[in-house]
Order: sequence, then structure tokens, then C-alpha cells
Amino acid sequence: MKTTLEQEDIQAIAEKVVEMIRPMLSGKQDTMKDAVMDKKGLSEYLQIDVSWIDKNLYQLPYSKVGKYVRFKQTQIDKWIQSIEKTPSPYLKLMKNGR
Repeated sequence: MKTTLEQEDIQAIAEKVVEMIRPMLSGKQDTMKDAVMDKKGLSEYLQIDVSWIDKNLYQLPYSKVGKYVRFKQTQIDKWIQSIEKTPSPYLKLMKNGR
């Protein structure tokens, strides 16, 4: 029976521990990414004026907490992806004069 740990044993234990806690760590990063912002925080995140948020509030994904409006970062990121515009393939032909 072994009474001392060999280097290979320590390495195997460390790898097993990392394997076991990896899902917990990735879940923690996801919750950190899902920050909740107010209008000022959203304006800083999007680099826009708060007045634009007020004018376009109903186009944005938001939640209400009592009378306060809040935005989840993951929902805002999904909204940004949904409104992204891709250039038309015909634009290149137009630039080339065809």
C-alpha cells in the first residue's frame, strides 16, 4: 500500500478536480455576464445617450421592477445580433460600376 503520493498521482487528482469543477466555473462566468443594467448602465454599455433609450424603449428587451426599467446584458446582446445588418452582395457590384 502506498503511503506517499507520487507526482503522477497528484497530476491525476488535479486533472480530475479540474474536470469536476469546470461546469461550475463556466456557469459562474455566464451569470456574471448576465449583468442587470439600468438606463444609465445600458447607455454606457451601448455608448449611446439615455435619451435614445427613452425614445426607443419599446424596441428594446427590458423588464420592469416596480416602476424601474432594467435590461439584462445577454438579452441586449441577442437583440443587437437580431438587428445587425449584413451588406448586400450586390453592393460590391455597384461599387465596381457593374
